Amino acid sequence: MAVERSAHVTWTGDLMSGCGTYTLASGAASGQVTWASRTEEPAGLTSPEELIAAAHASCFSMALSHSLAQKGTPPTRLDTDATATFERTEAGYRITRMALRVRGIVPGVDEAAFRAAAEEAKEGCPVSKALAGNVEITVDAALVSA
Repeated sequence: MAVERSAHVTWTGDLMSGCGTYTLASGAASGQVTWASRTEEPAGLTSPEELIAAAHASCFSMALSHSLAQKGTPPTRLDTDATATFERTEAGYRITRMALRVRGIVPGVDEAAFRAAAEEAKEGCPVSKALAGNVEITVDAALVSA
């Protein structure tokens, strides 16, 4: 079963002074992007990197939740942060790193098992697979008490 998701962007102006407006086809979100919001202060706007970070945190959380549930220890809660690093390299601007940080409440799981499940989820989530080989992906996983 193939599933397609889409978004639309209208860009006006040049790179430095222009502005883009994105809309997700689902209607779940829309907003503006600018070069300044991408490379300087966001000023209430977003960037492609922030949207990719949101997608990665969501995908990773789903993968980790599923992995833990398949092992008979579904999580009570997972809080995941994803930080995309966008920088200028010799090859031009690119996303160089994605740092995932997850804190979980998972009854019946010890720290080592949680970390192992997080590593497994990092490797298995489709967004990680899309970034693999091009972006360094790290995961910092720890349990917290309820």
